[in-house]
Amino acid sequence: LTFSVALVVCGLVGLSAGTCTSPKVSASSYTPADSQVLAAIPFIAEFTLECGNGEKPALYADVGGALVPVSTSMDGAKHQVSWVKTLKEAAKGDVTVPLYDADGYTQLRRARDKGEEATVTPLVSIVVSYPGSYSGPLFNSEHFALFLSALVFYLAFSSKSKLLA
Repeated sequence: LTFSVALVVCGLVGLSAGTCTSPKVSASSYTPADSQVLAAIPFIAEFTLECGNGEKPALYADVGGALVPVSTSMDGAKHQVSWVKTLKEAAKGDVTVPLYDADGYTQLRRARDKGEEATVTPLVSIVVSYPGSYSGPLFNSEHFALFLSALVFYLAFSSKSKLLA
């Protein structure tokens, strides 16, 4: 009896050691402020995750309905997730990115594969802010010069026609 109780306790300790308890995240993000020469907007989020029990789980991010693995630095201290959206798809505002550990990833993927509503709670979520980007002036200088030269030509030609008539 004591052996089976000890075995159950060891099993529970082993299960709890594999999950991140009391996660604390600190994140920073990058999106470009100028998109004059870009065809797409990159979103890059870098963050640190500290678990109360010291665990360093493998992480997965839910980006626009797609589950992608999170990159981890060599020392395991920093994590990064990135994605790209076209200029038309990129909307101003905050993008919330839920992060899952391996168990959450498996549960979420199974639910999505079955077509069921996913009720998996993310480990943590990070927010990537996109304030928008400058895509250039309303009229480019070469278009303005073309319009202005056409206007000068028209005025000169119409004045010449009136003088000769």
